[in-house]
Order: sequence, then C-alpha cells, then structure tokens
Amino acid sequence: MAIIVSTVEKQIKSGKLTKAQINNKGYNKYLAMKGDVSIEIDYEKYEKDGLWDGLKGYITNSQLNATAIVENYKHLWQIEKAFRMSKTDLRIRPIYHRLSDRIEAHICISFAAYAIYKDLERVLYKEKCTLSVRKAAEQTQNMYQIIATLPESKKQTKILLKMNDEQNQILKIIAKYY
Repeated sequence: MAIIVSTVEKQIKSGKLTKAQINNKGYNKYLAMKGDVSIEIDYEKYEKDGLWDGLKGYITNSQLNATAIVENYKHLWQIEKAFRMSKTDLRIRPIYHRLSDRIEAHICISFAAYAIYKDLERVLYKEKCTLSVRKAAEQTQNMYQIIATLPESKKQTKILLKMNDEQNQILKIIAKYY
C-alpha cells in the first residue's frame, strides 16, 4: 500500500494527477476531492485501512458461530464453480422463456443435469477413473446400442456397438452404480 501512496503523492506534486485521470485502481478511496481539480490523499482513511493489513475479515448477518462461518467460506469456491458450470457446461443461459413456469422448468432441468454431473464426478473419483467428467460425457456421445426383436421368439435383445477402451471403462462404472 505504501508504494501506491508514494506513487500518488508524486503524481499529485507533479500536477499529473487530475480529476479526469482518476480511475478505479484501489487507491481512489484514499483520495479526497477538493474543489474542481484539487486532489489530495486522505491519510486518516489510509491509516485506518492499514490496521487491517494482513488480516482477513468476514461480515455476515448469519447466526452461525465464527468457526462455522470461516469453514463455510472455505467452500465458497464450490458454489462459484457450480455457477460457472451452470453457465458453460450445462448451458443454463441464455434463457429465452418469458413465462415463469417455463423459466422454472428450464432451471429445474439444468439443476437435475448438475446433480447428474456431480454424481458422475463422485463415481469417477471413487473408481479412481482418470477421465474427467467432461471427457466421460464426450465419450458417451458416441456410444450406440441397437435393440433388435428376434422374429421367431419376438424377444428383444440389446446389442452394444463396438466401443473404445474409455467407453468400455465408463460403461463398467455406470453399470456398477446405476
């Protein structure tokens, strides 16, 4: 922080820092506007902020105890990952529906797809499979099965078409759990 303040001090003294040049680089909160173009550093604000250097704080309205709040915050990356995944892999957006029941159905289907994705991720991890969920999903795109009815017995039989090693591995894992 001290480097930023010294840089700003130099810019102010040289007259190079004007109101028009101010952007959103983090040090703006230490600047106080005086008149139309007079800019100075708010050292009181800077000193108060310095008291928090090296500390991490959480502000919440939750009734959980401090340990639980910190522990839950550690899992925030999983929630953020789920939102990113819902927008990319699951293609939840854009939503072209305008009726609320259709929007809810779209999100419900996307949530079900996310649940299946996470379950597949869990199973692949449990089986120590080297394939990622994305790669496994790609491999299933080219798996084909024929259902044939035998003419004399009228019995149906299922025939899987030739698969590669990764597809066979996925099939064994899925058959084991589902």
